[in-house]
Amino acid sequence: MPKITYIEHDGKTHTIEVASGLSVMEGAVQNNIPGIDADCGGSMACATCHVYVKDEWFNKLPKKEDGEEDMLDMAFEPKKNSRLSCQLMVSDQLDGLVVNLPEKQV
Repeated sequence: MPKITYIEHDGKTHTIEVASGLSVMEGAVQNNIPGIDADCGGSMACATCHVYVKDEWFNKLPKKEDGEEDMLDMAFEPKKNSRLSCQLMVSDQLDGLVVNLPEKQV
């Protein structure tokens, strides 16, 4: 299974195996990673699964859809490397993905 690393705002790191086909958000929720609220359950109707993707991974991900871009406008301190983790599907190609969590979710 691919390993995903979640880094909390305070620097605490969680590296977990997430089954292919799940989203990065689902992996966090199923493993009780603090900092991913996922209020809408992954339907892209909120921005509470906002993450910052490490630069070396950003261009390896599928491009953002317009709806994701709109939701990120409502996230806490969005940056150019911001993504909604519910829109990032885990696959073998994402083994080793590293995401940073914002200070808070909106």
